[in-house]
Amino acid sequence: MTLETTPEPLAQAIVRSGGLDTLLRDLTDRAVQDVPGAAACSITVRRGDRLLTLAGSGGLPSGLDLRQYENGTGPCVTAAGTGVEQYAPDLADPAEARWPAYVPYALSVGVRCVLALPLGSAGAGGNGAALNLYGAEPDALGPGRAAARAFAERAADTVEAALRMEYEGADVPDVRTALLSRSVIDQAIGILMARERLDARRALERLRRVSQHRNTKLRDLAADLVARVTGDGGPPAPESG
Repeated sequence: MTLETTPEPLAQAIVRSGGLDTLLRDLTDRAVQDVPGAAACSITVRRGDRLLTLAGSGGLPSGLDLRQYENGTGPCVTAAGTGVEQYAPDLADPAEARWPAYVPYALSVGVRCVLALPLGSAGAGGNGAALNLYGAEPDALGPGRAAARAFAERAADTVEAALRMEYEGADVPDVRTALLSRSVIDQAIGILMARERLDARRALERLRRVSQHRNTKLRDLAADLVARVTGDGGPPAPESG
């Protein structure tokens, strides 16, 4: 596929974006606009041996995807890993038993239905990716599933094209940094919110204070925290203040 064959609105998004990170944020916001019933959207891509949320729309609750990655189960984990669409019309339905470790948290932040669509080979190395749509009412996404599938198909092509452009124009380490910096900071904020009962603003302030105290880049501090939570160790305790 060439850039010229990318659907026009998405091709324009590539041109005006400063890189894949910006493009993906544009795509999630566009998905919320284009898919009936969508209150929020995120994009999951596998990097190495773990899944990461590379972008999220406005209104996406912090930690919503991270809880799935921590537990290794959830609609976007399943969609990215199996390449099969996952739809939960009502997470509060007692018959919904696919992701018991994830459902209580999703309900606690106001999510009642989830639609996760695989993005084909858009993940690095074709290792899995998913477009995740969240609704605030039961079956809110049901009427929009056809629109969501069409959007996911276009998004997969766009992400693949953007990845190729990025890799042709920059060294791999630089590209990975651009891809991960925003998303990993958002995930670190979600961790602190859950573990220390902070709101998003205070969690970000805590990360910034620790970053300044340690003379460490914010993205590196956030990456270390996320790696510890999703790996074998526990998260470091940020200095208070």
